[in-house]
Amino acid sequence: MIIARKLKSRFWIPSLLAGFFMTACSLDIEETDSLITEGGSAIFNGVENVEGSLNTIYNNISGQIGDQANLYALTEVSTDELVVPTRGTDWGDNGVWRTIHAHTWGPTHPQVLNVWNEKNNGVLRATEVIDPLSNANATQLAEAKFARAYNMHIVMDFFGQVPFRNPTDGPEVLPTVMTRAEAYDMIVQDLTDAIAGLPASNATAADKTRPVKATARFLLAKVKLNANVYKGSYGTNDLQDVINLVDAIEAEGYALVDDYFSVFRGPTFTNTDVIWYVTAGVGNRMWNGLHYNQAHPDNGGGGWNGFTTLAEFYDKFEGPPTVNTIGGPQEERRGYVHTLASTNATNLGFGYGFQLGQMYGWRTIEGVPQAVALNDRVGNPLIFTKDLPGLVGNNERTGIRLLKYSPANGAFTGGVVMARFADAYLMRAEAKLRSGNSAGALTDVNALRALRDNTSPLGSITEAIMLDERGRELYTEGWRRMDMIRFGVFKNAWQFKEAGDGHTDLFPIPASALLSNPNLVQNPGY
Repeated sequence: MIIARKLKSRFWIPSLLAGFFMTACSLDIEETDSLITEGGSAIFNGVENVEGSLNTIYNNISGQIGDQANLYALTEVSTDELVVPTRGTDWGDNGVWRTIHAHTWGPTHPQVLNVWNEKNNGVLRATEVIDPLSNANATQLAEAKFARAYNMHIVMDFFGQVPFRNPTDGPEVLPTVMTRAEAYDMIVQDLTDAIAGLPASNATAADKTRPVKATARFLLAKVKLNANVYKGSYGTNDLQDVINLVDAIEAEGYALVDDYFSVFRGPTFTNTDVIWYVTAGVGNRMWNGLHYNQAHPDNGGGGWNGFTTLAEFYDKFEGPPTVNTIGGPQEERRGYVHTLASTNATNLGFGYGFQLGQMYGWRTIEGVPQAVALNDRVGNPLIFTKDLPGLVGNNERTGIRLLKYSPANGAFTGGVVMARFADAYLMRAEAKLRSGNSAGALTDVNALRALRDNTSPLGSITEAIMLDERGRELYTEGWRRMDMIRFGVFKNAWQFKEAGDGHTDLFPIPASALLSNPNLVQNPGY
């Protein structure tokens, strides 16, 4: 909140939610308030501690990524990858999870509002650093421009319009609203500037939490690949730009790696596949789906028994339809369940990927660790089933659970991967396909598949096959919604979601934002 300096007095001003005036509030202002301005201006005199502000901006990104709700839920539970079914009264939560999966959200949905607030706030905080009054050095300026582009890209992608205010605007100035095309141009410019100013890339660095040139190139390629959504069609050079940007990332030493699940073993990621990661814990990526009785020495309370994948998504992978045990013939990316024969005190019974069938664990019995087949809370064998009866009416065992980050690597290990070369590689293949070079796209996709055990080469490549391949490689990494929209299928029907008219490709503008800023217009269909 940017306010004039006025100490120990109570007065009414518009409250800045997400960096924009949303409601009225009453504030007691103290000397310690970090947003009280100093100097000749009553509005903004620059960020006093630029490095500290950047730390806060990137810590906020990390914290938001670590959450199972909000950004993660809206990008994954809204798709054919994840669902959060109600089990008895568990995970009912007034229907917020079911609404996301069924695309029946509205302008008052709390998670939609949270993303709007968080990401618009990130845009404003980065803009404060970018402002000349803050005197950021070249690297700080590049990091701030990347952060602004990252946050603004999500606002543009989710909502189709982007409110924007300059730090020097007074409280009486309403934020202007950029169209999607205007926001697209600003994001592209910010990322172009960031590429020029960011440090050189190091594909095997231990710390990849701050952006380097490859990080900005990755995001710019992502934005350009979605230009057909943001601008209505691809420009003359957009697809070639994607190819060139990924070529440049590859030239910096980033490369595909084998041993698929090793890519996601934090807390640091020196493998050449990872371009960017954040330090957020991965607890919400694994315990939100595991059963209450699937315990770990550092998490004796077990999982939360919520998030589940759908049978139709599981069926996109090669392998037996109902068996996914270690050493089986299924493709590597589908993962495996540790059976009694394979379970040991190192993996504690936790597998990787799609968890289907009988679950196992370790229990200390009379001082001796022993492998056991687990039961649910009422004594039934803990067998995760492929089918779900519906969004409600589920028992403790229905639904396949996902473990891209496994408790076998630690109960709450830090480190969530944000950008991978495998994603960039598939973006380049897709750009080739959309440019008419289907042979080149097929060759590239099969080269990636050759690194994944038990995965056979494709005989042909189409847009539908490309989307499926992205799903198999990148599931639960936060890109599925964007991918489905780009391929024109987000409006289609899938399990527990009816076909729509396409208006849910955009989320609604939150009702509170519309009330506070008449420059905003509600998206069609809401």
